[in-house]
Amino acid sequence: MGVNLTRGPGTAGTQPGTEPRSAGTPRIVGIVWGLLVLNTLGSAGAKTIVPLPRSLIQMVTMGALVSAFALALTVNLRLRIRASAYVFLLTLLLVTSVISSANLESGFGALFRCFRLTLFVGTLWLLSRWWVGSETFVRHHIRMYFAVLGSVAAGLVVSPGAALPDLYGGRLVGALWPLTPPQIGQYAAVIIGLTVLLLLGRRTDGASAAVVIVPSLVLLALTHTRTATLGLLLGLALAICSLILTSAAARRFFTWTVLCVVVAAVGFASALQSWFLRGQSQENFSSLTGRAKVWNALLAAPRSTSEQLFGVGLGDKSFGGLPIDNSWLAVYNEQGLIGVTLVAAILIVLGGVALLRPPSLQRACAIFLISYCAIASYTEAGLGDASPYLLHLALAASLLAAPAEAAPLSTPDVPRRHIPRWARRSEVI
Repeated sequence: MGVNLTRGPGTAGTQPGTEPRSAGTPRIVGIVWGLLVLNTLGSAGAKTIVPLPRSLIQMVTMGALVSAFALALTVNLRLRIRASAYVFLLTLLLVTSVISSANLESGFGALFRCFRLTLFVGTLWLLSRWWVGSETFVRHHIRMYFAVLGSVAAGLVVSPGAALPDLYGGRLVGALWPLTPPQIGQYAAVIIGLTVLLLLGRRTDGASAAVVIVPSLVLLALTHTRTATLGLLLGLALAICSLILTSAAARRFFTWTVLCVVVAAVGFASALQSWFLRGQSQENFSSLTGRAKVWNALLAAPRSTSEQLFGVGLGDKSFGGLPIDNSWLAVYNEQGLIGVTLVAAILIVLGGVALLRPPSLQRACAIFLISYCAIASYTEAGLGDASPYLLHLALAASLLAAPAEAAPLSTPDVPRRHIPRWARRSEVI
């Protein structure tokens, strides 16, 4: 996409110990990460300009995942992996998903989703070898999602009517690839937050950051996605607060941001309220656009002990034909209380490790990603299956990984030369 996110001269990366070395990461690893992003885009969404059969989209996304696993295996033939509590907990969640799906209560589609989750987790295990706490995967993340947003912007230019349909209340959707407003808002919010942090950490220059941030902000505003906006603001606030004691740039940015937010809240209160409500009634807004009705029905439904513990198997994150739109309830429905416990353990472990790390850019990016996923989990599903949210958390895990210690260079044993006894005597002059 022509986005330059490399460090500029005189950055903090020139100081010893500020950025772990990642020169050993093969280029193919970035391709694998991009294929994982493509797989998690999903196959359901708005109508596109050129109608795309859902079977074709599923073939592309599943093919991307199979290709990602194959490439990761090719580049890591010796199966060298690093210990990762995050991927280990995902593996336990996978086992729970297989157990809950084995009775086929959710149909054969549940086993297919388990197979997909298996490839997803397996690819993360293979990539864990290169999780050394550097920003390498952050740049892959930003570039790939920026490319996705580029397709959204292209669809908006080619056909504004298809990109802003009345069916979604005039909110921005993907007109070239079927993407919903919450998806676009999520991608825009995540790369905005990460790019801002790279800029504060002097890992990129202002011009390159503006190329990413400005159009992403426009697309985020056009989606009218409240969850993504709140996740961006709160996640960035927590991440920047973790840098305040060690970064003057973070302190200045935080001060100016607070000032701008206060001015905007006072001067544009009515406009912000109108944007936030999206034309909904107070009753509809209080019920979270009808989500609360689905949640209450799901919790009131009778369940056996087995269903309470393990769930009914991986499905399409819906109940009674309506989307659940809550990660915790979706996991409870499909993977039971055990699944909910494992997902909570993932967030607690990642958050705890982030708090124990010394202040750094890597820690700030991880805090942003963990906070965003935790906030979005209230109105978005995805923490229990292969999704962008699990990929965001995988990125956080890679940032929190301890740098790999370089193996000491072994010096070959030099055979000792035999020195005659007469030559060992000190020569007296």
